Amino acid sequence: MNRISNRGSWKDIFDSGNSGPTEFLDSLKSAGFIPYSGDDSTCGIENEFQTAVSGKNSDVDLPRSIKESNYLKNLIKRINRGDLSVKSSDGLLEYLDRNEKGIWENSWVRFPRNTLSGFAESVFRHDLKQDKSKPAGPDRNDADSFIIKENGKEFLRIPVSYLLKLALADSLDSRTYIHPVIRNTGIKFLDSYLNDNTSPEIVSFFPVKCSNDTQSSQSIKNQTLKSYLLTQMLVLYSNKKFELSMNGQDVSLYFSPHPPVRQKKLNDLITDSFYRELFMSPCLSGWDRGEEKHSYMNLCHQVLSRSSLNSILKLKEAGIVSGNRVYLRGISNISLANNGTHISIGSRGLSGMLQSGEASCTIQHEKYYGDLAIKIFEHFIPLFTGTYSASPYRLSFHDFHPEKVLGFLSHELDFTQLRMIWSIWQNKADLKVFGNPVLPSGPEWFEQYMLKTFRLRGDFVSDFRMIDFPVSFLSTDESPLFNGKPGSDERLKKDLASMGIFDSKMSVYTLYRMRSNAASGYTGFEGRYYSLFESLQNDLEKAAAVQTLITSLAWKYIINNTVTHEHIPDTPGTESERRQIIFATAIGLPCFFIKKNTRNIFMNKIISMTRNTRGSSRYPGYLKVQTSDYLAALVKIIKTDSADLVESMNLEKTIEDLELRIKTPSEYSASSRITDGILRKAGAHNQFKISADEFNLCAEEYYREDLRIKHIYEAYEILLEEIESIDSSETSADPEIASAIQTLMSTRNRSGFIKLMKSKTAEGDLPLMYIVTMIQLLLVLLYKEMKYFSITGVKTGNA
Repeated sequence: MNRISNRGSWKDIFDSGNSGPTEFLDSLKSAGFIPYSGDDSTCGIENEFQTAVSGKNSDVDLPRSIKESNYLKNLIKRINRGDLSVKSSDGLLEYLDRNEKGIWENSWVRFPRNTLSGFAESVFRHDLKQDKSKPAGPDRNDADSFIIKENGKEFLRIPVSYLLKLALADSLDSRTYIHPVIRNTGIKFLDSYLNDNTSPEIVSFFPVKCSNDTQSSQSIKNQTLKSYLLTQMLVLYSNKKFELSMNGQDVSLYFSPHPPVRQKKLNDLITDSFYRELFMSPCLSGWDRGEEKHSYMNLCHQVLSRSSLNSILKLKEAGIVSGNRVYLRGISNISLANNGTHISIGSRGLSGMLQSGEASCTIQHEKYYGDLAIKIFEHFIPLFTGTYSASPYRLSFHDFHPEKVLGFLSHELDFTQLRMIWSIWQNKADLKVFGNPVLPSGPEWFEQYMLKTFRLRGDFVSDFRMIDFPVSFLSTDESPLFNGKPGSDERLKKDLASMGIFDSKMSVYTLYRMRSNAASGYTGFEGRYYSLFESLQNDLEKAAAVQTLITSLAWKYIINNTVTHEHIPDTPGTESERRQIIFATAIGLPCFFIKKNTRNIFMNKIISMTRNTRGSSRYPGYLKVQTSDYLAALVKIIKTDSADLVESMNLEKTIEDLELRIKTPSEYSASSRITDGILRKAGAHNQFKISADEFNLCAEEYYREDLRIKHIYEAYEILLEEIESIDSSETSADPEIASAIQTLMSTRNRSGFIKLMKSKTAEGDLPLMYIVTMIQLLLVLLYKEMKYFSITGVKTGNA
């Protein structure tokens, strides 16, 4: 296939009535406009959280639901009939009865319905509608499943993700006076609390933009911290107002990137359909037709479970799995319980051009150049992995069944890169006996014997979420995803569906996803490669800034015709070649291999600036590239090629910080800082001094306790700064804002009140009255920010 056919002719891509691509680029160049540079960018965010309910198995919904389920009853009956061994129920009963800490991740909650305020009750009834755009229509078919009776009393049974929305609605009830600013803002934010998938997802209350004073990255950090603190207050509100704590259920919410260890073990013990019954959210909030969305999420789980099974066939074809013995504990895949953060950026200039209907900027231009920007950007994603966010994870010897540990990589890389990564990974991990590599391949008792006898420690991975989740499926030869042609995603989905690894009804998974003006109301990109931020203050802000800078650099290359679609061919091999580096960085592999005669001209540019690159003796025709040197080369390119952009965006210190993270990752990278926190919690000096389960369980505890409190304190720092700023400019303050704050607290000692709340919040020891005050104060401050961005011309709504 030649390069021209990969790219597609201008005639194929652009209608004859529209301006061609040359005119579009010329118009940008003549205007001196580089998208996403200067004050052009906007930013929004979506955060996914982990939830847990603490309590006895007789009080918490998850163990109660399992005990009361027909699934367990039928299992016991089959055992009693002699159809199954008694051991068939041992693991499930152990899960229920042996939970010393009493932590039940992703459990739903039950609470008396009469604790809801009138407004919250009306919100709940509205959300039960089959189609919320038709309030007079029928309820969902499953509406009765959210209302149960206990001791003659009605209780609601709902996931925590929906509980948050009801808590916000409840705090806005008009039985007592609430300032209109507070009430209207809270109502506007209700739909930002999505009840989707397994974990709570909270999208930006409004997009932010660059200004003369701040970058959009700084503004989105501030909003995220206030949103996080508001959400923590809603959790405390729910525990008290809805009598959850009184009924033996204490809810907590925090950032955690991995599916919980115990949930993974439970998943191995039950069927995929029962897993969905227990954990898939009903999508009560965020969509007009929630029941249809719930069916879609069930489809996603079914498809990814099937896709995980189909990966075994690919691994056999690649020669990685030999024979017919494979690890298969269950057919349910738990990857949808991974949690991450998505940062979306938009271009005000490009969005304006598209919305104006100018012939020089059409949806064809948006797609053609948007795809090219994505291809360029993917080369830089290794800079983010483990650097700004991470998901440290310990793997034991048991985990190194290739069909288990390689996850979805067989669907994301071609066989050449897949085999190379697997070979390097085995060398990195401690999987050798008398110098010879070994893999787990026998019964569990034999694997235990091998582990103990030869002390096979396994491995440590810095960003395991990138391996354990299908971040981006590989294009097919006939249907490249990023070739600039409209409808390329639909064509690829059909190909993947025919291969049994995807479904055409699902949205295609990508690392850097285009947000089209037609679908989103703006043109931009969504970064979906973020796992866990150790610091929301430091890591999140800088990550968003660097994402914006590199996107702008990609457009600079495009406008100057430095990089075209021809430079980065649309073949599966080229895609795999550049994406292998992302996975190598996530695993922590020291090196990777690039073809000497690669057709990726842009990759050649990067490799030419990479030190210590040499021909491979093991793989003739390939260059051996040190991962750390590749990252250093990327930083060098950013400093050289985007010097003008760095200056216009005031990012000099951000680039200095990036260089430190790359040069000294053991001290400055997010992965190292998170790992250090986990080890302090465990009382260990090295991740290999404790077992994989001990490390991963301790990580969950660290996220749930220490890191949650750290993020709360960071949010209070921002809150305190803002309150002190308002107090110092009381005379010139917006009268609407001043009036709303005055209804909550007097002008005297507001800072003192915030400091008191800071210490009490971490302990969870706040009276309900103070919790309500904090919720309403945060709504006022978020409104203040939203009002500013509305005045400065940014469309409000979810970014």
